[in-house]
Parts: sequence; C-alpha cells; structure tokens
Amino acid sequence: MIRAAVRLDHLAIARQYAAGAGLWPVAPRFDPVERWYHRLAVADDHEVWLLTWLPGQATEIHDHGGSAGAFHVHEGTLTEDTVSTGPADSPRVTSRSARVTSRSARATSRELGEGAGRRFGSHHIHRIINRSGRPAISVHVYAPALTTMTKYRIGPAGLEVLTVERAGAQW
Repeated sequence: MIRAAVRLDHLAIARQYAAGAGLWPVAPRFDPVERWYHRLAVADDHEVWLLTWLPGQATEIHDHGGSAGAFHVHEGTLTEDTVSTGPADSPRVTSRSARVTSRSARATSRELGEGAGRRFGSHHIHRIINRSGRPAISVHVYAPALTTMTKYRIGPAGLEVLTVERAGAQW
C-alpha cells in the first residue's frame, strides 16, 4: 500500500481557531508593556498560538527555527515586514560578534486587515507590527511546533543574528 503524505493547511487551521473564539481556553489580554501570547493547542504535527497587539507593539525580525506556518488577523490590522536576502555568503563574524548571514537584506511591507491571513514556508523571516490606532488579535499556527526562533537585525553588513531563543526556556 502506498501512503500519501498529508500536508497541513496552516492558514485553514488558524481560521478555524479564530472562528471558534468562544471556545478559547483564555480570553485575549492586552499588556501595555509587552505583547501577550498564549498557546491555544498543541498536536503531534502543529501548534496554535493566540497573540494580542496594542498600537505600536511589534516582534523583532525573526524566523521560526525551520517551522512553516500561517497567521490570521482575527481583529484589527497588522503589518508584516517580510525580509528577503541577497545571495548568501558563508557566515562570518564581524567586529561586533554578530553573525552575518547575507550581503544584502531588505524588508517589504504588507498590511493585513481583519479576516486576512498569510501562509509562510520554513525559511520565512519577518516582523509583525501593529501600526494601526486600535488593538489587534491574531492566531498563529506552526508546524512542526516551534523549538527555536532566531532574531535578526538588518545592519550595514546585511542580515545579522542577534539571538537564538529556545522554546520552554525563553518563551
């Protein structure tokens, strides 16, 4: 018997959880100091997170440690800055001890309003920001579950690694 691989539709899962907001185990909270987040579900092949965003709150530029996924804007408006890089160099250490991963990097912005969503692959690097004047709520799905996240900055030498955070230790 031949078994076909089943591919998850991360965005469909995010939309399903957003549609079932009345079944969330916690009500969304808004923290004026930092973004609030709560893991809604974990399965063998994915996990689901609920995030809230007050105006001005944002993530740093980051990846998802090799996990693919999607996010859905349940309420409000969010802006995603997707980072693309030029041809990769071999990583090198700069005088500031930051690892440089490419010669060039640039961000492209996309605004996503209530009900909009976005799928992304396992090598996606982005930042999400609430540039609007009202709070926002989003649902995020990652497959497999997150184990690490690398945070970056775009510097004069290109995309530079700031930190690598580990699940269970730093979030």
